Amino acid sequence: MKELVVISGKGGTGKTTVTAALAGLGPDKVIADCDVDAADMHLIMSPEVRSTHDFYSGELAEIDPNECTECGECREMCRFGAISADLQVLPEHCEGCALCYHVCPVQAVHMHERLCGQWYESATRFGPLVHASLGIGEENSGKLVTTVRKASQATAEDKGYELVLVDGSPGIGCPVIASLTNADVALLVGEPTVSAVGDLRRVSELTAHFGIKTLALINKVDINPELVQELKDFCTRQGIEIVGELPYAPAFTQAQLKGQTICEYDPQGLGQTMAGIWERIESCL
Repeated sequence: MKELVVISGKGGTGKTTVTAALAGLGPDKVIADCDVDAADMHLIMSPEVRSTHDFYSGELAEIDPNECTECGECREMCRFGAISADLQVLPEHCEGCALCYHVCPVQAVHMHERLCGQWYESATRFGPLVHASLGIGEENSGKLVTTVRKASQATAEDKGYELVLVDGSPGIGCPVIASLTNADVALLVGEPTVSAVGDLRRVSELTAHFGIKTLALINKVDINPELVQELKDFCTRQGIEIVGELPYAPAFTQAQLKGQTICEYDPQGLGQTMAGIWERIESCL
């Protein structure tokens, strides 16, 4: 089984648009939306959720009012201001450090697993989709990415599929590192803007560090020819094959508004371009 991860140095470069287009091309596959901090694959895939799972990470303090003597020591010691004047834990401030648990003289504070979000196993017109939603302000997205990635691999093994297509997280932090674990090929989606060029360089250093075969796709290729050439020169120096270029076209937005991939919306135009891109990617898997 192979795993193709689509990533970018920054958000907004068209990573999810490209991933969705690839979902309808090639062999049967499991799709994983590992961009859990800003998940939006479901807007195009229109998934039918088959199972929902709670995601727990870290801990949250709780004060038992029946045991609390209202001494206030927990509130005085909490450096995060997570305990109110009436000795209620404020979840949005609690870091789960358990200091209040340890300083409470009557053991009225209890620590519980923290519910941070949900992950889902769904059916789509392109095959199974594993995706997630992180609660507002919740952290540990890297751990949730790992959960989604492992579940998608397990689904692929169960169904005998040979490919997992991952919409990875942008940037170079913990979530994208979690997305890249076990990846066979990373497809970098870049655009010719100053910030995107710099961020693409950084994320390519990340894939090189982990020894992952890396390909590149240049999106919005017609907005700045000078930076396009800079991107191409960089990829040449780093030995990164450019598998295709996409124009800046209103059709991409129109497709999203209709809940379609670009291959569905424009099958004889940009759909053919994406088919050619897929053929070049497939030859590298």
